[in-house]
Amino acid sequence: MRNSSGKSVRPLQPVTPGVRWALGIAFFALFVAAWWLVTALGWVSPTFLASPAAMAREGVLLFTEYGFAKDVGMTVWRVMGGFALAAAIGVPLGILMGAFKPVEAFLEPFVSFCRYLPASAFIPLLILWAGVDEVQKLLVIFIGSFFQLVLMIAICVGGARRDLVEAAYTLGASGGGVVRRVLIPGAAPQIAETLRLVLGWAWTYIIVAELIGSSSGIGHMIVDSQALLNTGQIIFGIIVIGVIGLVSDFAFKLLNRRLFAWASL
Repeated sequence: MRNSSGKSVRPLQPVTPGVRWALGIAFFALFVAAWWLVTALGWVSPTFLASPAAMAREGVLLFTEYGFAKDVGMTVWRVMGGFALAAAIGVPLGILMGAFKPVEAFLEPFVSFCRYLPASAFIPLLILWAGVDEVQKLLVIFIGSFFQLVLMIAICVGGARRDLVEAAYTLGASGGGVVRRVLIPGAAPQIAETLRLVLGWAWTYIIVAELIGSSSGIGHMIVDSQALLNTGQIIFGIIVIGVIGLVSDFAFKLLNRRLFAWASL
């Protein structure tokens, strides 16, 4: 495979930040162009797929006349709240599982079992237990994020270099000291990257969390728009979720690079 300059592109060969941005933007441009072409030529009915221009008009209408900014704020709060709760419990538990094999043997079968259960399956139970208020929506995000997070962090911590652990014991460190001074610092960049990935998964559960008994949020707007066959608003809501998720992902990446600059060397 060759790039625009005629040089061969090798596997795992890095690209400059400028090229990375240009390629990423180029794909979005091609996607929008293909979308516009399909709708402009009438290959798909506007009832089923609004054009980019129609979608943009509906987006302006949502913000100016229907208070969509409040819906966006509620959705962001629910995702961040459920994710923060999952991280507050899941990170310490994952560290314990990764550091101490008896804890891993005790908890891993259950955690592995639960991570295959779809969060949406818990909604009827969560409504019975917590009603249809904010707690239920936070718990959907929590369930969808927690078990994945615990297992991934346990793997990060458990993959520490054995020579560093043995060196710490040789220098007189206790078990707790090894965890605090060797395992956690060594796994910190991977833990931060795991949090970034799981935050992306948390965003995929928000529509499910807002499908039932919700009077606000992007998911609520999408359900209302579906009843009116307004595909412009549906697509706009989906795009807003994607944009917010992309911004949070970039922010997480930037923070990780600044906190753990040494890990990327």
